[in-house]
Amino acid sequence: MKDKTTALTSFMKQRRMGLNDFIQRLATNSYACKHPEVQSILNLSPPQDAELMNANPSPPPSPSQQINLGPSSNPSAKPSDFHFLKVIGKGSFGKVLLARHRTDDQFYAVKVLQKKAILKKKEEKHIMSERNVLLKNVKHPFLVGLHYSFQTADKLYFILDYINGGELFYHLQRERCFLEPRARFYSAEIASALGYLHSLNIVYRDLKPENILLDSQGHIILTDFGLCKENIEPNGTTSTFCGTPEYLAPEVLHKQPYDRTVDWWCLGAVLYEMLYGLPPFYSRNTAEMYDNILNKPLQLKPNISNAARHLLEGLLQKDRTKRLGCTEDFIEIKNHIFFSPINWDDLNAKKITPPFNPNVTGPNDLRHFDPEFTDEPVPSSIGCSPDSALVTASIKEAAEAFVGFSYAPSMDSYL
Repeated sequence: MKDKTTALTSFMKQRRMGLNDFIQRLATNSYACKHPEVQSILNLSPPQDAELMNANPSPPPSPSQQINLGPSSNPSAKPSDFHFLKVIGKGSFGKVLLARHRTDDQFYAVKVLQKKAILKKKEEKHIMSERNVLLKNVKHPFLVGLHYSFQTADKLYFILDYINGGELFYHLQRERCFLEPRARFYSAEIASALGYLHSLNIVYRDLKPENILLDSQGHIILTDFGLCKENIEPNGTTSTFCGTPEYLAPEVLHKQPYDRTVDWWCLGAVLYEMLYGLPPFYSRNTAEMYDNILNKPLQLKPNISNAARHLLEGLLQKDRTKRLGCTEDFIEIKNHIFFSPINWDDLNAKKITPPFNPNVTGPNDLRHFDPEFTDEPVPSSIGCSPDSALVTASIKEAAEAFVGFSYAPSMDSYL
């Protein structure tokens, strides 16, 4: 038990350190850095968040590709429309803040991304992909909704549903693991969301407890669509190396073409973590963890039901052509015996009472957000338009890379 606690503590600390810190430490080994596999991973390293909010960041490179999705649909929106209250999350290219609209007093989660950082890492496609996916998700109960988006000369703004029940990661961190009925409920709602994305030919690719939120009633909300891959037909594949180390499928590590079954592997990894407290092939040594994912047989302790065991064995099948979901996708998942207690129509209608209620008192109740975020001061630059003297040619170039980012839904979206 002591060893498991030590491993769990180490895992939580490493997760918060993030992949970037691991990469920086790896970079000190000059021999390792020369290996082509390592080089390709190093290219994925996100910038440190401190750099994102630096008042004097280095100028961005010229955008390698112009992205034009049409004229802005919401030219009147601006940062000063909002009162920014708290930092509630941080990512590779910016922060997520709780904000109240000054006119209608509604609360939103505003994701603020730095264009320079995005361009520096050539991530324009991922950001625009996130926007595109969000536009398609407004009618699904377990996917975060986008109200509209807009841009300034140096930043992009997503105006999103405000969800304050906490990350699944946060609750797992506090409770170590969940009982099987609770894990079943969450994995069913996650599977429903993934099935919906797949029906739109979208592969999510980055399922992990940090990207799974609970709403104020305790239902799942999937967020962060930056690594989604669009236009993947039922038998289509892609080959980009991306994701989070603990949840990478074997075919991704092998640099082989992969398909939508990569999401079912990730669902298996998250379900395993909910039941056991750690991801299935976890090691504090990342190289060893990769070797475990590729070569180590799945080991399941006997404290779960046979149905859960069978489901995990199907989802965490290393050969994607034999993995549960490879033939009929979501239909195979929902028909599995593990989910036999679930009425899927009631689930999607949110008629099933969640097994855990976050008991939040209102939008200002931040008890389920990590103090690491909420204790951080709101950057003064977030709600300000940049000084006109700072809008240099390089910033104008950055703006051109995100033409068409701004979005406002038609009234039909709310009917």
